[in-house]
Amino acid sequence: MIIFEIVLTLIPVAAANWRMDIERRLSKVFTASSRDVIMLHLHPPCQRRWVLLVSLVSNFATEGSRDVSPVHRIRRQTVQWTTQSSGRGANSRGLASMEISSATSRAEARSDAASRGQQMSLASPKKGVRRYLWSFWILLGPGFLAALADNDAGGVISYTATGVQFGIGLFVPLVLCLAVLTFTVQEMSMRLSAVTQEGISRLAQRRYGKFWGYYHVTTLALENLLTLITEFIGMSAGLEMLGIPMWIADLLCLIFVISFVVFTGYFTKERIALVIGALNVVFLVVAGMTHPSLEAIGRAFATWNVPGSLRGDVTWFVIATVGNAIAPWMIFFQGSGAIDKGVSARELRLGRIDTAFGCIMQAVIAAAIIVCGASLYGHLQHVTSLGPSDIIGGLTHTVGRVGATLFGIGLFDAGFLASITVSLSSSWSIAELFGWSKSLNDKVRQAPKFYAIYAGSLVIAALAILVPHLPLNLISIVTQVMGGVLMTPLLIFLVLMTSDRDLMGPYRTKWWGRIWGWAMVGLLVALTLATLVQTALQA
Repeated sequence: MIIFEIVLTLIPVAAANWRMDIERRLSKVFTASSRDVIMLHLHPPCQRRWVLLVSLVSNFATEGSRDVSPVHRIRRQTVQWTTQSSGRGANSRGLASMEISSATSRAEARSDAASRGQQMSLASPKKGVRRYLWSFWILLGPGFLAALADNDAGGVISYTATGVQFGIGLFVPLVLCLAVLTFTVQEMSMRLSAVTQEGISRLAQRRYGKFWGYYHVTTLALENLLTLITEFIGMSAGLEMLGIPMWIADLLCLIFVISFVVFTGYFTKERIALVIGALNVVFLVVAGMTHPSLEAIGRAFATWNVPGSLRGDVTWFVIATVGNAIAPWMIFFQGSGAIDKGVSARELRLGRIDTAFGCIMQAVIAAAIIVCGASLYGHLQHVTSLGPSDIIGGLTHTVGRVGATLFGIGLFDAGFLASITVSLSSSWSIAELFGWSKSLNDKVRQAPKFYAIYAGSLVIAALAILVPHLPLNLISIVTQVMGGVLMTPLLIFLVLMTSDRDLMGPYRTKWWGRIWGWAMVGLLVALTLATLVQTALQA
């Protein structure tokens, strides 16, 4: 475990007595044997919502044993946080009342708290902005990572190819609208796992039979393997921009992604993944360097016209875009990640904030990638037969060498983050189905099968891209289409389970949510049928 201190705001002198009372109460909870120290200060009424973060922050900051999640460890100490409002004259503020019980002596607790007093003051944010940023940083987790990793290397290639083929037109407004669809699906996954503390594959097996449990895991593993191939395609192409040979770039990518498992504890790995994901902003920079026509973008939103008709490649690219927006691995990753992080039904609101922010960022970055590709509209032919290096080379003529290099860095970063999350979704789901150890808090020797699946899938994908004459861009688009096709049965089970009163209790989906969920199922079924018909006609 690590010592983690949080100071939400500075306390006015008038509230000094109340602050001392809070310190006295906290000293009863955290003993000399417990290295967690939390400092809660009085806060303005407009910041009352941040009190709710304190319990979650303490959970995220602790890296526990492989058997107990951070949230469960805190709950064993029976720390209960409730909020109430209380007026104190002109300085009326929201208070946090705490019901605390501890089996350890008060003397040891006070001694332990006193020994950390200076550390707590040194760690206190000195400005309000820093406090907000730090709290928000702690809040981000599986929801943000799942959504941001959705813009994986395959997705970047697919979005860029879409922009090259059709320009802005239909697809920029489409990806922004799909953020609502992505949030709905990811919120259901997060809520289902937080309430039941079980993953989707395990729930499907327990409630609908072994066949469906194995079906979900098998289809997920197959789709994830194809997805990982596209990730290594993108990562290798990004490193090739730096003059690194293909096979060396492939080997370096494999080493980088596998080395991620050496970092101990869920919290550490999650923070590293978030830093990696933050580099996706380079796509916004490159999109700005293309100097897009604001008039053309506004016209696309005003008219939202379909280029040509819904025949041929348009249908193919539409379902590829939808398939990328709600890939199956995202559902499994967020559900299992929420469990591993220790999120429960009491943190659903925070989980929704995490998910919503991730979905918004994913849609904005996806639109920026399409804008980057649209700068090559009409300049490249037969885009499905071109490789990512060809597309990056084309960008050199529109945004220059610097812009193309930034795009290559973003492509590598997107593949790197997605390789981690996609592999983890396979590992979590398979390990959960068979009852193996599956926590990121486990060392490799504690969960060898879990980490073997993680590393094995990466090795297979890395070897696959060395096969000569592979249509790399076509593989990327086919992977997105396959994700859309496999998503339909998974979404049906997700809607059914989140609507089950016996399973979800008071957290079941409301009637309007069920209507919207089944509408999404109908949309995916229609797109799936359109894809099958189009494939048959082309054959």
